[in-house]
Amino acid sequence: MEESMEDVNVAAVILAAGRGTRMESDLPKVLHRINSRSMVTYVIECAEKVVGQNNIYVVIGHMAEKVKKEIDGKFIVEYALQKNMHGTGDAVSVALKGLSGGIETVLVLNGDVPFIKKSTLLKLIETHKKSHNSVTMLAVELDDPTGYGRIIQNKKGDIICIKEEADADFEEKKVKRVNCGVYCFDRKFLEYAIPRIESENIQKEYYLTDVLEIAADRGVKTGMISLDDWHEVMGINTRAELEKARALFKKIDL
Repeated sequence: MEESMEDVNVAAVILAAGRGTRMESDLPKVLHRINSRSMVTYVIECAEKVVGQNNIYVVIGHMAEKVKKEIDGKFIVEYALQKNMHGTGDAVSVALKGLSGGIETVLVLNGDVPFIKKSTLLKLIETHKKSHNSVTMLAVELDDPTGYGRIIQNKKGDIICIKEEADADFEEKKVKRVNCGVYCFDRKFLEYAIPRIESENIQKEYYLTDVLEIAADRGVKTGMISLDDWHEVMGINTRAELEKARALFKKIDL
């Protein structure tokens, strides 16, 4: 599936506000480079191929001006400023306030996932729309899911919630199907759910993942598509992961 989605009312929100403390660097995480390009530019470029250049919103925060300088001149984007680092739910909340009126579907991406592919995002959006879901997410199964949010399902396969590593109990940590941090939302449902996220977790943050539990409680339709290659959605949070990504770059068809 390679047709353009540019005539559809879809916006891409790219989360690029975090400090990236585990990188142990003064540079914002999304500005670290792979093959001489910053990670966030790969994500924006992919999003542009899917939603067009007028529907991209980048959430900035830590060293915001530096991130803007990297993007300006290369891409046409709108910026949303996350003044306080209160988590991914808060970041999306900031972006929602600036979305244009015609947007009906919101694609959420992370600025540190540079290997995400156009074909994957098109499939995610197509699945979301054809299934009439309120939320559709990317998932992947890992032999070692340590560090990732586990997708908790009931016996029918419905998504109940996503449990972050720090909040998961012993049984939940055994789950190998994990959240990739890439979602497609119905805008109206997202606007309903975001204000209902609470920060009752170990990190005391507003997790965007809590929207899945809100969806389950409300009884709205959710879904997911699973990736075969986890490298496409590998998050880059440490120096070691950055070096691994650089080594993988030549093997991955972006």
